[in-house]
Amino acid sequence: MRIIDRINEHIAAGEPFFSFEYFPPKTDAGLNNLYGRMDRMIDLGPTFVDVTWGAGGSTSDQTLAISATAQEFFGIDVLMHLTCTNMTVDRLDAALDAAYAAGIRNILALRGDAPQGAAAWERVEGGFSYAYQLVEHIRARFGDSMCVGVAGYPEGHLEAADRESCTDYLKHKVDCGADFVITQLLFDVDEYLAFLGRCERRGIDCPVIPGMLPIQNYSRFKKMATFTKVSVPDSVAAALEPIKQDDAQVREYGVDLCVEMSRRLLEYGAPGLHFYTLNLEWSVARIVDALGLRADDVAERSLPWRSTDDPSRGGEDVRPIFWSNRPESYLARTANWDDFPNGRWGDRRSPSYGTLNEYYLMRRGIRLAARDAVEQVYGEPERVEDVFQVFARFCAGEIDSLPWVDGGLQGETQLISHELVALNANGYLTINSQPQVNGVASSHPELGWGGAGGVCYQKAYIEMFLSPERLQRFLAIVAEFPSLTYQAVNVAGDAQFNVPPNSVNAVTWGIFPGKEIIQPTVVEFQSFMIWKEEAFAIWKQQWGDFYETGSRARAVLDEIHDSYYLLNIVENDFIRGDLFAAFRRLDALEHDTATAVADSSA
Repeated sequence: MRIIDRINEHIAAGEPFFSFEYFPPKTDAGLNNLYGRMDRMIDLGPTFVDVTWGAGGSTSDQTLAISATAQEFFGIDVLMHLTCTNMTVDRLDAALDAAYAAGIRNILALRGDAPQGAAAWERVEGGFSYAYQLVEHIRARFGDSMCVGVAGYPEGHLEAADRESCTDYLKHKVDCGADFVITQLLFDVDEYLAFLGRCERRGIDCPVIPGMLPIQNYSRFKKMATFTKVSVPDSVAAALEPIKQDDAQVREYGVDLCVEMSRRLLEYGAPGLHFYTLNLEWSVARIVDALGLRADDVAERSLPWRSTDDPSRGGEDVRPIFWSNRPESYLARTANWDDFPNGRWGDRRSPSYGTLNEYYLMRRGIRLAARDAVEQVYGEPERVEDVFQVFARFCAGEIDSLPWVDGGLQGETQLISHELVALNANGYLTINSQPQVNGVASSHPELGWGGAGGVCYQKAYIEMFLSPERLQRFLAIVAEFPSLTYQAVNVAGDAQFNVPPNSVNAVTWGIFPGKEIIQPTVVEFQSFMIWKEEAFAIWKQQWGDFYETGSRARAVLDEIHDSYYLLNIVENDFIRGDLFAAFRRLDALEHDTATAVADSSA
């Protein structure tokens, strides 16, 4: 979606918004780390994010890749930077075409800084000299289908004669087709207000968003202030001086300063806030929370899973539930599909799911973690019962990660966490679940989705790894629970199920005024058989590989991988059903068996 349309929606509703800026890291480890942070930070609810462009396109491939990944996998509108530095018109067109093909519809058009080591900025032959020319060029090529932002300088650009003439240049960029303005970082609210006054006098009536830089440490702050020549109020300099050697205190002060400035800016008419994050998470999360801007209402979701703004997936409104905890790998598998089920899950054998490379098998960041960090979280299992405890601790909220789950427990999962803890401690290793819901308002903070005025339903669902012995005990008693349907498979492909292989079972649905029934998650056999490849691979490639070959821990995880089954169960009676009744029955049978063995031994 065009970012200006989202901005205008916020302005019309009188709701402030915020956005984040990121830059491409220099290493693969940094990129993995950035994706993990972006995923968490996007959950804060920014209206958009932007990704910077290295001088002369030095990071162009990464900028485009990060922008496309964020938009496709994280479901966020991306504003991609594009500069004129060392860029011919042909190279600019190639970048614009690649961005458009990736579904990016928002560009921040900049002249750019001089390349590192250059004494001054120079136009490359066959390129542009000014940002307004790039704005004109984008408008001529794409019309209104591309949203264009530009930079503003409240205290004047370093090369401008004065602030008045700098504002005249901004006016020309807007007249050439710019939709909105993001300002250079600032530490003085009064400078922004004076800048707004100059903009208004020249008839610049598009949104002007102030740029905020949370101070992280003193030396970086001084370097940025010196480079940009922004004014620093005496009160800020005086507050930093006695704490400048203590990074923790500087960060705390940076948060407090940003919160104070943000409140004043919003009070005096700023439409929103743009945070230069420096790829760091802690400070901006604290600031967003302090301002009360965090998007913490789950019911605002249009679907139970995070949608993507990729235009090629415009018809997608249903997914298999198996990937609900690892949505990025599902998106990667289906990236080349040219159609979607449109509410009625079709036969996914043609076109088939794509293959999944190792990158998506690894939850971002954990692959590059140190072995001692993995051991600190998961320990070094000596027996399978130690693995049971890892799963139980996750469901109890004692550890915040599990290889099959991108993030911590979902809010709805916590509604059944007591039952899940007991199951996992007893060797039923759950990786996905949802509670039974017989009609809650779509505005419910944990279970709602789809907007206001609807009613949401869901069948109880659970997915787990379990030993062959426990699977056989389950199969022996499942007939006592006729409303249960199940599918089970091991790594070798031995499948057991009580539903037709071509069946599709809707496990989440919603009813909304003026719409057909929406069924956004389903259980479907072919999808389950594809998912099992990934689910089993995680035992080895995302967990087991952190332990030395031949170690006891590696042997324990290999044993589970090689022998256990993956089982999913649906309780189809969403009104009176009890998914956990079958497991209470299994517990009772195991207890009776153990008692009988003890009695016979006596």
